[in-house]
Amino acid sequence: MPFAYYDRLSPARKAIYRRSDAIVELALPRGAELGATVAAIRETLEGDRRTEVERACQALCDALASGYRVPPVRASVLERRPSDDYGELHGLYEPAEARRRARITVWMRTAARQQVVAFRSFLRTVVHELGHHLDYELYALEESFHTEGFYKRESTLANALFAQLAARDAPPPA
Repeated sequence: MPFAYYDRLSPARKAIYRRSDAIVELALPRGAELGATVAAIRETLEGDRRTEVERACQALCDALASGYRVPPVRASVLERRPSDDYGELHGLYEPAEARRRARITVWMRTAARQQVVAFRSFLRTVVHELGHHLDYELYALEESFHTEGFYKRESTLANALFAQLAARDAPPPA
């Protein structure tokens, strides 16, 4: 079922929307072992170490871009989320232009209280923004819409990363 804004799209954009909506899973690339990278994001985020969070997010994006065989994306982690009357901005994707590489920007602190964002929410934001990159580069969509399919892809990828983290954190069998 399309979101309400679907009715306002042109026929060409509706076709792009439907193509996006039809893609409902995004598995990890074959052989991707990212539990340690996800753990690094968690540990550095909880330790409030912005530069190291950014480095770990870049490692995750590099590994996923390489695994999906798409152009790399630059990951930036900034301190405090921007906000306005509509709420806080959690993340931003900027497609590649001319010679500038595509960019993902995420913020590690809430706007109002300036608290470090919860790890699971933060990682989901990184995955969400990477999902826009994959829409353009992996699926060759002319636009990246927030469709049900998009959110399902985001969820399957994030859950696969959380599962790898849980497996890494699990105590060895007795």
